[in-house]
Amino acid sequence: MAAEQDIPPFEPGPAQYTYVALADHIALRIRGGDLNPGARLPGERDLAVEYGVAVGTVRRAVAELRDRGLVVTLPAKGTFITEPNA
Repeated sequence: MAAEQDIPPFEPGPAQYTYVALADHIALRIRGGDLNPGARLPGERDLAVEYGVAVGTVRRAVAELRDRGLVVTLPAKGTFITEPNA
């Protein structure tokens, strides 16, 4: 498991949408081993508080992660990290 200090802090730039920067940061945490395959992603409100962004921003970031194939959302269960493609 990667140490949290190996992952740079979340700092969206002015030339990038915040939800894309958030999706990129969460993807980095997945690749770095901070979030493991099969693990449940924290809820939208928890992520919003953790990252200091609006819930709608988190919602769009999670949709972006789904589009990238990094997470899957199961209704009434949550959002889970997928297994990496071989």
